[in-house]
Amino acid sequence: MKRSSTIFLQSVVVLIGVAALALMLWEPHLEGRNAHASVTQIYFHDPFLAYAYIASIAFFVALYQAFKLLGYVGRNDVFSQSAVKALRTIKYCAMSLVGCIAGAEAYFWIVQRNKEDIAGGVMMGLLLIFVSTVVATAAAVSEKTLQSAVDLKSENDLTV
Repeated sequence: MKRSSTIFLQSVVVLIGVAALALMLWEPHLEGRNAHASVTQIYFHDPFLAYAYIASIAFFVALYQAFKLLGYVGRNDVFSQSAVKALRTIKYCAMSLVGCIAGAEAYFWIVQRNKEDIAGGVMMGLLLIFVSTVVATAAAVSEKTLQSAVDLKSENDLTV
């Protein structure tokens, strides 16, 4: 892959991270019950918001690993144990996101079901679970394939 292509993809990953962080910091101010609240009330009186911020750590770790993986591709070092480890970390991050989002969905069904309309939040959660599952599956398949290629390469390096 050309170096310019990997730099472009790395910049896209960085832009996704910056956009996600900006949305996470900006959106709570627009929420209906927080529209006229102070910053302290928004961030320290909403346990669900704290849960979302803690769960987002896995997302940002996966983005960082994707950035590193693209760096390996750019250096033609994709057939290395480091690349396999990056894919494994992305897989675990995606699986932990599925668990965190499923926990949020359970919160919606148990706590918020009778208080407000949860259809939009549930649908967004199900969509994110689907996307995270696809990412975890793709990372797992790529990890196995890449691990086989790394093992084959190390075998060939030993015989040469």
